[in-house]
Amino acid sequence: MSLQSVRAFFATHAPDVAVLETEGSSSTVALAAEAHGVEPAQIAKTLCLRAGDQAMLIVASGIARLDNRKFRDHFGAKARMLEAEQVVELTGHPVGGVCPFGLPTPLPVYCDLSLRGFEEVVPAAGATNAAVRISTERLVNLTNAVWVDVCQ
Repeated sequence: MSLQSVRAFFATHAPDVAVLETEGSSSTVALAAEAHGVEPAQIAKTLCLRAGDQAMLIVASGIARLDNRKFRDHFGAKARMLEAEQVVELTGHPVGGVCPFGLPTPLPVYCDLSLRGFEEVVPAAGATNAAVRISTERLVNLTNAVWVDVCQ
């Protein structure tokens, strides 16, 4: 269902954006970069985290690492990664295919400044072998994301 929810999201909000499916898995940054012919930094990975009681998605460059101090300073709580089952429950997407599109219920979406250097990024699209090519600004606009500085 996850891939279908992402396709439905784009059909409604951005019909010109195509969901790209690959033969093999693109569930890691390295696999996705190879499959889509981009540098790993251009992959927009989506982290599903919790700060206190608030679940959220943070979209960052594929080579960026979450900085716990920056996160705590910004959100006022320690970052807690969600378990795979919780990620599927909240996003409808499997780990390796998590993205901020086609969510069953709205979640706050934040884009880390590590993405700002790219005109176009490649986030997953709800399956471990699916992605989209999208301008960084359009990603932000479609997901109502807020820019944050929480990665190294």
